[in-house]
Amino acid sequence: MGRQYLTTTVCPLARNPTLLSPANFWHNRGIRIVAKQTGLGLGASLLFGKEQEERFFQCEIDKIVPNKHQPRANFNDAEIEELSRSIREKGVIQPLIVTNSTQPGIFELVAGERRLRASKLADLQTVPVIVLDIHDEQSLLELALIENVQRTDLNPIEEAEAYYKLIDKFGYTQEETAQRVGKNRSTITNLLRLLNLPQFVKTDIIDGTLSEGHGRALLRLADDPLKIKELRDLIVNKNLSVRQTEQLARTAASVTAASKRKQATIKEDEIPASYCSTITNQLTNRLHSRINIVQNGSRGKIEIEYYSLDDLERLVNLIVND
Repeated sequence: MGRQYLTTTVCPLARNPTLLSPANFWHNRGIRIVAKQTGLGLGASLLFGKEQEERFFQCEIDKIVPNKHQPRANFNDAEIEELSRSIREKGVIQPLIVTNSTQPGIFELVAGERRLRASKLADLQTVPVIVLDIHDEQSLLELALIENVQRTDLNPIEEAEAYYKLIDKFGYTQEETAQRVGKNRSTITNLLRLLNLPQFVKTDIIDGTLSEGHGRALLRLADDPLKIKELRDLIVNKNLSVRQTEQLARTAASVTAASKRKQATIKEDEIPASYCSTITNQLTNRLHSRINIVQNGSRGKIEIEYYSLDDLERLVNLIVND
């Protein structure tokens, strides 16, 4: 099928779409393309900027490849099935956003993967698309992220990983990331912290077993995975609320901190390892037996091995006579 530039029809299966300009297409449906002041930065300018000419046409579905920077990794099969039924009945009302790929005649998806999957499930041959000229990986990731975040399609872990990719791969600061996606910096910071959780907790958040709030509460125990596992099991088995989890995590963190302080104090009181080794060698040479010094802070004990009753008597005579 040759590539034709024409307006998106409400139903992609319409046989004789009317050729209109992009502006008239939206105007005739009572819709104006407006760059909303959402703090989306480059993403919004690419999507709605006045200098960017939107190009609409029906694209063969097998000529669209997924966005390699798609931040969303989990798709609900039931939701896709429901969307596909709607598409069979009403068509794809909102066009997919694509860009030219490095392969001639092939387009890379920027936004609309749920619609693409549902359209395939509905056995559509073509879908309406808007082609944007995107020449850098940064913009491709940013647009995909914005589209998902604005639709709240991402779970907290996927969203955090997408923000991390913007920061790690493209050198954004947390402040710049927040400005790009229209979020508060504290929101970005809190989400990024979730990536410090053990994988089993992140999996629970992804599948909805635990909420983002539960995850943030468990971060108090980030240095103690065993304690996190214990508390996680308690949350699931007892169906604990976020508030209850915060209280338990706070208590567990206090106990752990107190234990660490005690251990640190004990370690400070112990004699240096080098001095302990010197004493052990001296006693071994003097008594001709294996010596072990066991420390417990400033206290401890000396263990002397003997190998027979005669050897015990020899050791006693050495110690008593000296």
